[in-house]
Amino acid sequence: MVDPDVDLDESIAEDRPWIVVVWNDPVNLMSYVAFVLQKLFGYSSEKANELMLAVHNEGRANVADGSREQCEMHVFRLHEHGLWATMERDS
Repeated sequence: MVDPDVDLDESIAEDRPWIVVVWNDPVNLMSYVAFVLQKLFGYSSEKANELMLAVHNEGRANVADGSREQCEMHVFRLHEHGLWATMERDS
């Protein structure tokens, strides 16, 4: 039986994962951005460089996804390393 007080669209939206976005900035060197991505996420040098180039050329890159809590922690750790990062719902 469906509870009429529950908005089904809202409950489905809750299941969508979150993504972590790293944004381009004028401060950090590209090599440093790649280093941080390797250190925090365990990416290979090739994957970290690919993401770093996306940040540099496109202005942003999606570097991780997961639950809201996981993504909040990723953003916090990226901020600790001086990178500009946010999180948003995956579409």
